[in-house]
Amino acid sequence: MTAADLASSAPAGVAVMGVVNVTDDSFSDGGLFLDRDRAVAHGIELVAQGAAIVDVGGESTRPGATRVDPAVETARILPVVAELAAHGITVSIDTMHAGVAAAALENGARIVNDVSGGRADPDMVRVVAEAGVPWVLMHWRSVDSERPHEAPIYRDVVAEVRDELMAGVDAAVAAGVAPDRLILDPGLGFAKTAEHNWALLAALPEFVATGVPILVGASRKRFLGTLLADADGTPRPPGGRETATAAISALAGWHGAWGVRVHDVRASCDALAVASAWKSAGQSAGQSAEQGAERHG
Repeated sequence: MTAADLASSAPAGVAVMGVVNVTDDSFSDGGLFLDRDRAVAHGIELVAQGAAIVDVGGESTRPGATRVDPAVETARILPVVAELAAHGITVSIDTMHAGVAAAALENGARIVNDVSGGRADPDMVRVVAEAGVPWVLMHWRSVDSERPHEAPIYRDVVAEVRDELMAGVDAAVAAGVAPDRLILDPGLGFAKTAEHNWALLAALPEFVATGVPILVGASRKRFLGTLLADADGTPRPPGGRETATAAISALAGWHGAWGVRVHDVRASCDALAVASAWKSAGQSAGQSAEQGAERHG
């Protein structure tokens, strides 16, 4: 299964990846799905709402989160991954640890979503190459520093993030990962300021132009809460950021993103359907106008 296969069957041509956090401290839903049965039921519901992929994670990567031992992470995610896979659902494992990824793949996961871009665990590239599965490489420059969420200084955030992601692609291919299995994520909110995030979104066509599928993960993130802050400056809570998330999903799809990673699947699927219908109608109108001009030329 290639990255293109995953998006081709999606209604709007954009793969919607629904999030299931099997954690106790994720920023927007920590603790809600730590129970196996609740997590599985939620994953099934996300697919019913339109998700092409269910992304299961057992370790929060929010700022200040406590790191989770890989053994604990594996114990959290494995029953959920296995049960969702048994239902015929395309499951992605959200992990930085090669051992966790390998266990999930053995139990039915079909994609690895690595927020470290392969930097946290050098063995990840071997696991992915041998399994032949799609691999999401996210940009997180400071993942291996003492302050992983402290935004580094960028001279040109768009050029630097793009170049660093493409260097990751080159390294993965050199290590045996098939090029058509790679997906890139600019890493919105990961050691980046709000200004960095907006610049990266505005430059999405530049990332799409690399020819590597692009995943956008803006769902409920802090920079949206800041944008939608109350008059007194209080950021909008995560649960109140869904409309903004859906707007980004629609715009991302319009500009050629391969997929979007979201918590509220239905809202983003609806927004993507509207954007797709609008774009298709515009293309049809343009073709009709051209044909009319030819007839009268």
